[in-house]
Amino acid sequence: MSMRWGMTVPFGGVPLSEHAVVYSALADAGFTDAWSAEVAGADGFTPLTLAAAWEPRLRLGTAIAPAFTRGPALLAMTAAALAEAAPGRFQLGIGASSPVVVGDWNAVEFDRPFARSRDVLRFVRSALAGELVDGDFDTFSVRRFRLERPPATPPQILLAALRPGMLRLAAAEADGVILNWLSASDVATALAETKEATAGFAVATRIFMVPTEDAGFARTVGRRLITAYLTVPAYAAFHRWLGREELLTPMWQAWQSGDRKAALAAIPDSLVDELIVHGSPAECRARVQAYADAGVTVPIMALTPTPELERGGLPALLDLIAALGRKPS
Repeated sequence: MSMRWGMTVPFGGVPLSEHAVVYSALADAGFTDAWSAEVAGADGFTPLTLAAAWEPRLRLGTAIAPAFTRGPALLAMTAAALAEAAPGRFQLGIGASSPVVVGDWNAVEFDRPFARSRDVLRFVRSALAGELVDGDFDTFSVRRFRLERPPATPPQILLAALRPGMLRLAAAEADGVILNWLSASDVATALAETKEATAGFAVATRIFMVPTEDAGFARTVGRRLITAYLTVPAYAAFHRWLGREELLTPMWQAWQSGDRKAALAAIPDSLVDELIVHGSPAECRARVQAYADAGVTVPIMALTPTPELERGGLPALLDLIAALGRKPS
């Protein structure tokens, strides 16, 4: 599968109603993909629906739609509608998400995330193929559901995975895997668990980027991102598996004690530089290319606001998109 070039949407500071010019700029710059996230901002599907209508050159994907926060049938209906709106261009990325997103914010019990993700993957694949689904899964039951409008081209389904069990599930039953919060040098470790995948298996990876040559600013932002994510139990376990337990233990201990300042200070520059892409546009492109060289087929940049972007507004964002694209101006 040829490598693509992706960007996370929507962009902060730009209303959704004004994203048409942004989507066109992405395609003009050589970006092939627009991928959404779903945490506490826009939902994962509305920005992609707008992109489907406004920019037919872009492929679209969710990274991720949580497996818990929509009922199985509703998730299938939403994915089918977007696949119909963007025939052959939409990929559904699903995953467990986190106890905060699922339980604290959406009032759903975050129970057996591996099993729930597996069951939703199996249900959605059958439903999107137009099959009648009637039966018991380990984590839910469905009675006589069939999509009234199954998409003519069912979307690929990618599974978010961190550690061996979920990685192997993705290789065995999904069309691809979505990785997150790892360095380019970590990609081989993750992909070693997907050897059973068939040809064409997609590997999408969200890459956090602070596009500035002010290394001090980028590292400050990077430390905040690292403490926000790598203190979550699933990501902490992921980085222990990757071999960073000794490096991250001081940060974890300070965080657990409530000393946020010490937790930030415990993160070395070297780790920030591994996990957060920063520098000039050319340096950022080269760092993203390193992920592709390591086996990622869909690298997905996720931009973090910088003073330059905040001062320059939409024109600065459009210039940055052009500079980060595979056809830099």
